[in-house]
Amino acid sequence: MAATRVLTAATAVTQTTSCFLAKRAFILPAKKSCGGFGGLCFRRALVLKSKRPYSCSAIYNPQVKVQEEGQPESLDYRVFFLDGSGKKLSPWHDIPLTLGDGVFNFIVEIPKESKAKMEVATDEDFTPIKQDTKKGKLRYYPYNINWNYGLLPQTWEDPSHANSEVEGCFGDNDPVDVVEIGETQRKIGDVLKIKPLAALAMIDEGELDWKIVAISLDDPKAHLVNDVEDVEKHFPGTLTAIKDWFRDYKIPDGKPANRFGLGDKPVNKEYALKIIHETNESWAKLVKRSVDAGDLSLY
Repeated sequence: MAATRVLTAATAVTQTTSCFLAKRAFILPAKKSCGGFGGLCFRRALVLKSKRPYSCSAIYNPQVKVQEEGQPESLDYRVFFLDGSGKKLSPWHDIPLTLGDGVFNFIVEIPKESKAKMEVATDEDFTPIKQDTKKGKLRYYPYNINWNYGLLPQTWEDPSHANSEVEGCFGDNDPVDVVEIGETQRKIGDVLKIKPLAALAMIDEGELDWKIVAISLDDPKAHLVNDVEDVEKHFPGTLTAIKDWFRDYKIPDGKPANRFGLGDKPVNKEYALKIIHETNESWAKLVKRSVDAGDLSLY
């Protein structure tokens, strides 16, 4: 039987939200169900029609439900997102990126102090969260990750775009990753309001895989940190620990260490916001079919 939980405190927001691309506010009806992004949907070799028109302003329902299907740590385990009426949403496409005033939505895939490698299934309908696999077996990190880890919705690292500032590396074809440094262990599927603080340009087997360092607004120290220097002051050693963790986690599997661009150092909040804006623009091109979606699900 599927288990369902309702996200309330962490996800409750005003019904006025904004579109990061359009740079203007949208007044959303309080009970309007979540729309999405339709048009022609590329799914493998098929071209499918969706009933939902594209819009860069996703409808945000503060009563998002998370429904678990299958048993945790099994091949069929999925975490789906539902709106207030029980209709499935895509956490990648249907939850807006920005809430305005420098606040962003963050979706937890991997709770801190756990090691099951959970991720949004970008090639499955409604992009649920599942455990990653390799050769038919569930994947785990070799040791616990020490921070809440997940994605920024409505972002995409374009694999056809070479970043001239980071060794000409191409994007990794995924949403942008977030490392949330707050003290509370969150749950898979939690939607948190965060503010970005810094970023690391990780290079994983030649692909650019940005890591945005952020903190949840409900963390006791959130008011103390607003940029990379504040992280060093109030969370001493954390940025180095994050970089070392992501550099080394593949080594126990016999793979080389990951590298980092931009001088092997975390960049500041301004640069992190630049990354978020650019990858939001890439996502918009993706859902408008301006670029080939390949196997990615756009609904």
